[in-house]
Amino acid sequence: MKVLIITYYWPPAGGSGVQRWLKFVKYLQEFGIEPVVYTVDDVNYPKEDLSLINEVPKNIEVLKQPIWEPTDLLFWKKKKPKKSGISNVSNSGILSFIRGNFFIPDPKVFWVKASVKYLQKYLDSHKIDTIISTGPPHSMHLIAQKLHRKNNIKWLADFRDPWSDLYYNKDFKQLSFAKNRNRKLEETVLKNADCVLTVSNSLKIEFAKKASRVEVVSNGFDDEVLTKSAINLDAKFSISYIGLLPKQSNPKVFFKVLSQLTLKNKDFKNDLKLNFIGDISDEVKEVISKNNLLDNSDFKGYVSHETAIEYQKKAQVLLLLIPNVEKSKGILTGKLFEYLTAKRPILAIGPEDGDLSEILKETNAGVVIDFENEEKITLEIERLYHQFKLGTLEVKSKGIERYHRKELTKELALIIKSLHS
Repeated sequence: MKVLIITYYWPPAGGSGVQRWLKFVKYLQEFGIEPVVYTVDDVNYPKEDLSLINEVPKNIEVLKQPIWEPTDLLFWKKKKPKKSGISNVSNSGILSFIRGNFFIPDPKVFWVKASVKYLQKYLDSHKIDTIISTGPPHSMHLIAQKLHRKNNIKWLADFRDPWSDLYYNKDFKQLSFAKNRNRKLEETVLKNADCVLTVSNSLKIEFAKKASRVEVVSNGFDDEVLTKSAINLDAKFSISYIGLLPKQSNPKVFFKVLSQLTLKNKDFKNDLKLNFIGDISDEVKEVISKNNLLDNSDFKGYVSHETAIEYQKKAQVLLLLIPNVEKSKGILTGKLFEYLTAKRPILAIGPEDGDLSEILKETNAGVVIDFENEEKITLEIERLYHQFKLGTLEVKSKGIERYHRKELTKELALIIKSLHS
């Protein structure tokens, strides 16, 4: 069985967007499915991780076509290709307004027509059993939808994040016509795909209102995070955040609590170390500064996936932040599953009744505390710090094996094959 995977993010792209399908492709052949990947050629990704190129199986076919993006015309994109990052993606005022109202569903929409033409020629001479599209960017679904209609090939649409309810859409100041256009496009994809795939049960419930079939295969972890070498934990009481930190995830109450604890307890102030590894929003840095925590903070910037794993494993506490937006219960950041393998206590700020809370309870790996619950955040940090001082800060997680990428790919393979049964 052969599948065509349409994805914008592919090595050398760095960040979380590339991980899901890179890992699926890595294992699919073990379950009798041959992947063909279609992606962009010579693109200016905000972040790159060249080490991920080595994870692409040598024997698979990767099709590439150049893409024209309107952001290529912007002076800052040309002069500072690796500086802007994406944590400040919605902070650009008029540029954000233009992005939200004139490039629907996203600036990659200009790639759709050329991609359909190119892939149709490929399909005319190659047998493909299933087309798979993954978004965001959700323009990938528009490519798959056109090919699905023309060729009557089964189509699986993977939603790593919502579409019209994507957490940063509000910052694009979308007018009613743009909102309606997005919702109409999303609804058409949901109704026409043979199967919609997503990452959490809450998102499944939302998508099932329009789609006839929705399946969940979560994100996970892979072998590179399972290093067996001895780990030397940070000497300081380190609270480490690894990954993208946009303004929507800014934990203002958390920083307020830390500031209060540093004023109240000199030992805590001397021991506290906040590590931020990845692309951090300017607004987050401002709140850290206002709470007089800069001396306790270390901003490492974007690092390779391998280096990020090292920071995870030596942290005293791992901080996980969910965007404080509507419908946040279904947000499951891919970093969660790698956090689980580090076997360090996870302190998560987010909805206490969401999918994240269920997984942390199930694995006994940490706690979720509501965004505004200052008292509970204070008590939890004090508890963790007390254990740190006693030398007993640890976590006894369980049942995390089910989130290995190979196990998840096995689930995916069953879903793909069921489309033809």
